[in-house]
Amino acid sequence: MTDPRWTDDDGQEIDEDHRGLVYDVQTLIHRRRALGIFGGVALTSLLAACGVSTRTADAAASPSATASATATPTATATATATATATAAASAPLDEVPDETAGPYPADDSNGVNVLDDSGIVRQDIRSSFGASTATAPGVPLTIALTVRDAATGAALAGRGVYLWHCDRAGAYSLYSSGIENENYLRGVQETDANGTVTFTSIYPACYSGRWPHIHFEVYADVATAVATGPIVKTSQIALPQETNDLVYATSGYEQSVRNQAQTSLSRDMVFSDDVGIHQIATMAGSVAAGYTASLAIGV
Repeated sequence: MTDPRWTDDDGQEIDEDHRGLVYDVQTLIHRRRALGIFGGVALTSLLAACGVSTRTADAAASPSATASATATPTATATATATATATAAASAPLDEVPDETAGPYPADDSNGVNVLDDSGIVRQDIRSSFGASTATAPGVPLTIALTVRDAATGAALAGRGVYLWHCDRAGAYSLYSSGIENENYLRGVQETDANGTVTFTSIYPACYSGRWPHIHFEVYADVATAVATGPIVKTSQIALPQETNDLVYATSGYEQSVRNQAQTSLSRDMVFSDDVGIHQIATMAGSVAAGYTASLAIGV
């Protein structure tokens, strides 16, 4: 039976190519789960702008998008990552773009190597390890990254993932002035049976010239990572503007408000090639309870 929404005044069915933006967006929603390309917050905003009911978006979003705002970041991340890994584990997906590691990787490629330090393999990366135990302040953020084979969609268990990002002031440990002796907001973990690693961290700043982001490298296994062996994939996670705005309105992130206003995903030196479409995290949570950023990547 023809849907009356897609018929003309004479009752004839309108060709799909001429049904307009609302039809296109609704079609995109149904494909979202397989593609995993939009964050839940960003998708809701797109739908609202097009006049499409957010009920449809809620139904299509990952389970994390409807998680309770009072849920702990770790619990939300676990549920999100597991559901995401299961949902598309049997379907091929696009390979995440290769990106620069930037000037502050501390992976032995730019003056510093933290990967061979005892203590780098850890889940909670908020504090330094070794000689210092300083903790980076900021809005809590759990980062759940799921690694899959792009050709098959199969979860890649046992891979090593090195992840790092800037602090609330936009500075990088081991490099930036005043924190050269800190190594917080850096860590290595092994992907689980679902291909997922989950890091406990804080929300990074937006510093001048870049869109808010998180760096990561994927290795064949943890042993290869800590030996600074061959890298399988180097890329970055983009954080969606709607969540950035909420976090940057809190104390300590004042500089980020101005910096983000001066850039965009479409102008960013890393994400502009496909507007971050394969790298935008799906977000859940709140400023008070902390956020979870989830992303599935194909390698």
